[in-house]
Amino acid sequence: MAEPTRILVVDDAPEYAAMVVELLRASDAWKDAVTATALTYDDALRVMTAQRFDIALFDYMLGSRDGLSLLREVRQRGIDTAVVVLTGRGAEEIAVEAMKSGAADYLSKANVSVETLERAVGHAFALHVQEHQRRQAEEALRASEERFRALVENSSDGLLLIDREGRITYTTPSSERHFGWKPEEMVGRSVFDFLEADDREAVGVRMVDALRHPGEVVTAEARFHHADGSWRIMEGVAVNRLTNRSVRAIIVNVRDLTERRKLEDQLRQSQKMDAIGQLAGGVAHDFNNLLTAILGYCNLMLDDIPLDNPLRSDLEEIRLAGERAAALTRQLLAFSRRQMLQPQIVDINAIVRQLEKLLRRLISADVELVTALTPALPAIKVDPVSIEQVLMNLVVNARDAMPQGGRLTIETSQADLDEAYAGAHAGVVAGRYVMLAVTDTGEGMDEATRSRIFEPFFTTKEQGRGSGLGLATVYGIVTQSGGHIWVYSEPGHGTVFKIYLPQAEAVKTMPVAEHEQAAARKGGWETVLLVEDEHAVRALAREVLRRHGYVVLEARHGVDALRLAERHRDDIHLLITDVVMPHMGGRELAERLVAARPKMRVLFMSGYTDQAIMHTHLTPGSAFLQKPFTPESFARKVRSVLDAESSAKLS
Repeated sequence: MAEPTRILVVDDAPEYAAMVVELLRASDAWKDAVTATALTYDDALRVMTAQRFDIALFDYMLGSRDGLSLLREVRQRGIDTAVVVLTGRGAEEIAVEAMKSGAADYLSKANVSVETLERAVGHAFALHVQEHQRRQAEEALRASEERFRALVENSSDGLLLIDREGRITYTTPSSERHFGWKPEEMVGRSVFDFLEADDREAVGVRMVDALRHPGEVVTAEARFHHADGSWRIMEGVAVNRLTNRSVRAIIVNVRDLTERRKLEDQLRQSQKMDAIGQLAGGVAHDFNNLLTAILGYCNLMLDDIPLDNPLRSDLEEIRLAGERAAALTRQLLAFSRRQMLQPQIVDINAIVRQLEKLLRRLISADVELVTALTPALPAIKVDPVSIEQVLMNLVVNARDAMPQGGRLTIETSQADLDEAYAGAHAGVVAGRYVMLAVTDTGEGMDEATRSRIFEPFFTTKEQGRGSGLGLATVYGIVTQSGGHIWVYSEPGHGTVFKIYLPQAEAVKTMPVAEHEQAAARKGGWETVLLVEDEHAVRALAREVLRRHGYVVLEARHGVDALRLAERHRDDIHLLITDVVMPHMGGRELAERLVAARPKMRVLFMSGYTDQAIMHTHLTPGSAFLQKPFTPESFARKVRSVLDAESSAKLS
């Protein structure tokens, strides 16, 4: 509902002021107006300063001062109330002076009536509304111009206006940051004067395209001569607005790509981990700026929303995700040596459980996520957010390896890496570790791919889907945390990444049971058929078995093992076989040999974790040894299988 019109009557004669008010109330047009009176100059000034009035009627004579002086002082104070001057003198010069001073109308007291007052007040009110609308329009235009000027002059890009011949007619002050030239040094010159000679023809072709297709976006890339003598690679986005009367130019938005191109060339050519750090630091710095805005506005909304509003939970999730993203960017900065890591004593199982909900969102609906966490694991000392990043990168990598769906398993366990293992793996220190494994049932990798997966920028994904930085970043974080990462994969049989992180402190472990110690010391005499396609693993196992007194028959794969077993007429007491091998898998081999030799025991081994193997190749209860293994653990496992009361289960 519109507010009523407010009218002030200023007259030092109380009876006359009251009469004017009564005449206004008798008018059909102003009978609903809110009226007030002021009897002195000072009273009128005070009231008009404190309250808003649409119209004021000033008596010309107000004691020792006059109404025109009051009108001028009111205007000086910024009060825009429409004023009608009333006077009993009727002099024409007073009317002229009143209009010059800013009065909306002039009325002789001798002619005051309902009709004349209604007409004068109506005229003043119309002028007041018109003036108010004009000022609003001017203010809106001024604000719009200020916003446009702020947007244009503070843009991170350069902005040019060029005519049909390519002459520069305008350039924003901010363009000097990009071009090095002051606006006055560029205006009036051809844009082609600033281009490298070899690029002028291509830019000319794009300009012709812009002239032929008004309103369409045309892009071009060229080398631009900077004022400092260097060449800058610039990308221009042009739109032809020559037919627009307000513009009459081709608008060109210019972005400096020089640093980006240098960085791209560096990334493509670099084969060192330092290149990852440089890129990671730059991305993290820019991303932190975005997260500042995201988290800032999120917190503002949380401050404004009541506690019982159902939207708060969604906003809290957004904030938590933003804070986790901010923490991840800190790890990128740490990886680039721009920020120190913040290691803490943490429980790896707690990290996995905390991330599990987020990880389920990262994978597709046709990928099953399974966690197998060994309870009561020793603590590790790492930056928890960096380990979260490692885990998320590995999960995303596993998801992409299973485009048709599959099973993704996250496991934790305790592991002892001995001197033999450390000697075979550069950078590994023997000791007790906590293992984190991520296993997928995806496409797997061949040896050539496996040997390069941690190289910066190496990726098997099509262009645009992978930067080749994910696994390199994982490698860097694990190494920086004092850990070790190992990968096992076969084409068509998925991949497992095992991360070994050193325990935070010495762990009191239960001594090995007496019968297990005895089993490890006990010599063997049985015949063992060893089947392993990896030469180095087969050689190690063969040596351990022979040192413990076993007779060893060795084969490279399942078909070779079948031929060897067929020629060997004596007993074979134990089959030790890798699970995934070319030509024939370990389970099929075991089933065929056990069918012919029912008393033969079977021990499976694989680089895959037992959870992944049991799900895809074996059944619960099968004797299984996980790679990598130590000679002691291998010998102990072999002896325990041979001494077991029943044979290993195969189905």
